[in-house]
Amino acid sequence: MDGHTAREQSIEWRQIDDAWERIESWLERNAPATWASLVPGASEAELDALQASLGVRLPVGLRALWSRRAGVGSESTPGFMPRKSVLMSFEIVRLVYQQQILLHQRDMEARQRTGGAEEVPVWRPSWIPFAAIGADALSGLSVDAETGRIWYWCEYAERSLQFESLTDFVEEMADVLEIPLLAAEARVGLMNGFLVWGEPQDAAERAVWEPLAG
Repeated sequence: MDGHTAREQSIEWRQIDDAWERIESWLERNAPATWASLVPGASEAELDALQASLGVRLPVGLRALWSRRAGVGSESTPGFMPRKSVLMSFEIVRLVYQQQILLHQRDMEARQRTGGAEEVPVWRPSWIPFAAIGADALSGLSVDAETGRIWYWCEYAERSLQFESLTDFVEEMADVLEIPLLAAEARVGLMNGFLVWGEPQDAAERAVWEPLAG
């Protein structure tokens, strides 16, 4: 790693670490149930073990995030991050990655037989899932280890670019929590001590959901 790359990675780590500190400080004060659902950060050994099991080098941004918090607990936690997502545990990261790699292999085989090509494939081996949308983890967000971009995926093979980087993702979240106008535009609110990103669809949950901006 040359000096320029090392400096860039150090900056990215600091940016994500600073943004996540802002997020956690806000959660502890305003959404204690969400804050309590976060599990401790992973050690270097745990991150290395995850990297080995996936066979993909973890980008520095994910290492920075997972060093702070390595997912949420076993209890169901509402989507408290952008796109109504929630941090995955390492167990779910491994499971989703393995499932998606199988889909990728089948997709590649099918395209080889038909000669077809897609601009965005069903999955790329460089995509590392980190956030689930819904308790069943049938859709979510992944970081492309090669480009740093964040992609949305789901069980119906829908794929779309969501953020240019993990730094953009966590900084947007921190900004929305701290600036009421942005929270109103994003429809972010509180429900029984949980932060909820987006107004709930369930009528009973919507009745107790309170938008941050009033």
